Amino acid sequence: MNSIDKSFVNKYKKNGFCYGIEIFSENETNNIRSEIEDLELKFKNGVSGQKLDQYFRVNGHIVIPLLANLSKSPKILDHVELLLGSNILVWSVELFIKEPGSSKIVSWHQDLTYWGMGETDGEVTAWIALSNVTIEAGCMRFIPGSHNKNILKHEDTFHKDNLLSRGQEIKGISEKDAVFAPLRPGEMSLHHGKCLHASGINNSNERRIGVAIRYVKPDVKGTDNDHDFAMLVRGLDDKSGWYNFAGPRGLFNKKDLVIYNYILNYQSKVLMAGANTNEGMYKTIK
Repeated sequence: MNSIDKSFVNKYKKNGFCYGIEIFSENETNNIRSEIEDLELKFKNGVSGQKLDQYFRVNGHIVIPLLANLSKSPKILDHVELLLGSNILVWSVELFIKEPGSSKIVSWHQDLTYWGMGETDGEVTAWIALSNVTIEAGCMRFIPGSHNKNILKHEDTFHKDNLLSRGQEIKGISEKDAVFAPLRPGEMSLHHGKCLHASGINNSNERRIGVAIRYVKPDVKGTDNDHDFAMLVRGLDDKSGWYNFAGPRGLFNKKDLVIYNYILNYQSKVLMAGANTNEGMYKTIK
């Protein structure tokens, strides 16, 4: 493991989040962003009958090598290893993009609510800024210490401007308790799956782009004892709690698209359980 400042660990354990960790250089960040925007141009008409945004927002690491490789970045994994241990899997990789002046938001929520993993401490989200994610641009904000609470009641809205899978939200959160977590391009935040967080609209003149990578320990298991799917990125999966896949063969490889649809349909049964509609990013592909 490379030499890194370990002071973030205590902040994370106390507050349930930490931010401002430098991961990528300016040049590296610009290159990653350029690759993403090149994909937007090349696949503006979608892929295999789905909009590109479907793959950006749900499990893109299965079919997009860029996103898979980002999740394997040694500097990110070095930080995650200090929180989860030496054996690490990736459960999902998602892009969160808010256009300038966009009304898109993320309501107050806890990540683990619908993931079928229970209230585990064995998951952490790494959120890496690929643009200047200021307060004005709609950066994340957190409630310190809320990771010590149980999962709270969420209400599904499926609102068109909510970037969450079900538009889920927790009512009655006091904004005065919130801490904003702005990030410069190439910086990372880390947050616990029970830590309350949200983000606002993009009032800036620039795109707000970030990638969220959900890491889990091998011993995290579904609450109903079913296996979910993950990609091993460090160490060894010696618990047999997951169906492991190897990552993409290439960009939107046909065989990988079959795997993508299989996993999406499997996960939709968990993520949409109890919902009165099947109209989210995780809706079943027919």
